[in-house]
Amino acid sequence: MAHRSVAQIWHTLGHADAVHGLYYLLMHGVFALWDGGETALRLPSVLAVATAAVGVALIGRMLAGPRAGVLAGLVFPLIPTVQRYAQEGRSYALVCALITWSTWLLLTAISRRGGLRWSAYTAVLLTACLLHELAVVTLLAHGATVFRSGLPRAVIRAWGVAAGCVAVGLLPLAAFSTTQAEQVHWIGFPDLWQTTRFVVAALLGLLCARVLGRTEPDAGRPVELRTLALSLLILPTVLLILLTPVRPLYVDRYVLSYTIGLALLIGAALDRIRREATRARARASALRGAVTVAAAGAALAALFPVGAYLRTPQSRQNDADAVARAVREVAHPGDGVLFMPARRRVWTLARPEAFRGLSDLALEHSPVTSNTLHGTEFTPGRIRARILTARRIVAVHDLAGQPLESDAQEVAKRETLRAHFEECESHTVTQAEITVHARPGSC
Repeated sequence: MAHRSVAQIWHTLGHADAVHGLYYLLMHGVFALWDGGETALRLPSVLAVATAAVGVALIGRMLAGPRAGVLAGLVFPLIPTVQRYAQEGRSYALVCALITWSTWLLLTAISRRGGLRWSAYTAVLLTACLLHELAVVTLLAHGATVFRSGLPRAVIRAWGVAAGCVAVGLLPLAAFSTTQAEQVHWIGFPDLWQTTRFVVAALLGLLCARVLGRTEPDAGRPVELRTLALSLLILPTVLLILLTPVRPLYVDRYVLSYTIGLALLIGAALDRIRREATRARARASALRGAVTVAAAGAALAALFPVGAYLRTPQSRQNDADAVARAVREVAHPGDGVLFMPARRRVWTLARPEAFRGLSDLALEHSPVTSNTLHGTEFTPGRIRARILTARRIVAVHDLAGQPLESDAQEVAKRETLRAHFEECESHTVTQAEITVHARPGSC
């Protein structure tokens, strides 16, 4: 997408992925400056997490002191979910960074007032929402913080105006994206793993909040840290989960900003434990200090294998390189290739050279020429006729047990292969299945 022209990106967004349009245009600009392949693709996410860590440290400093801020800033990039999206060429790390800095701007506007600071807060949060529209749930966390902190009526009014501007600015994109709602039909009820991760993070945050206790805001600390942090940690995720019976939308990366709240709470709690230890008697201080160091060391040791695993291809659902290699190993020049369903053609777009010499039997117009994500395919009858001209076909499809697409093109592919070909060999590559079919007796 990023290598298409601006006009091609614009026309594609009319069919699909309007919610990612700003990110595609941003990456188009990155590649125009430096076409560094996967490094250029991933570098904005790495820089975004680094920038977010600085923002978390400054928020922690403002609300709990310098050491708490530094600790929170160090904890943030160690959180496994943050590590994951720091590595990926997607918008979620950038959105998290913008939410971090919008939160810092909110606190600055509350403590120092001034229309320019409120304008900056509005602009940064609106940019986050335009990169991914579900970032708008951050308004719930910010609103809860503002209303629960006993702030002057003028501050509450200023935040209300800023929130209204964000909502109005996002409205055109939100309205248009509803025409592409079928793209999120794959989202179902939260699975056990996602739910467990959130529950563990929430319980850890609540435990840290209990360690902190309640503190009164002062002129230098406009809101209580645990009020802000718990709002960021819990409210956006709970809102998306509660919306599931109406429209399932909960995916943890959509609310990656919960990690900001978690890091703030852990950093402040560690600082509180350290301060309590220094106030105790020398012997007790040494004991508590040793326990704290041991606990921190154990936590880092536990995170190390997680971080190492996240840096392997096996940690991801799909490995486009491995799919391309598997096809190259089993395919012969002149073989046909079928993608079942058609959207699995996306697995080939990163390594098109691996598919040269193969005939895409169902493809009528390529993704670029058709201004689509996956290309457009022939009619069912034409697909059947083209399959019957081949003696050997490599099928790239989902693993057995996955729901089968019911549209006529996909049915034609499956039935023609079943009736006129036999399966020669099959290889599983992460979530892809590479199967070679040939005419009976030709394997």
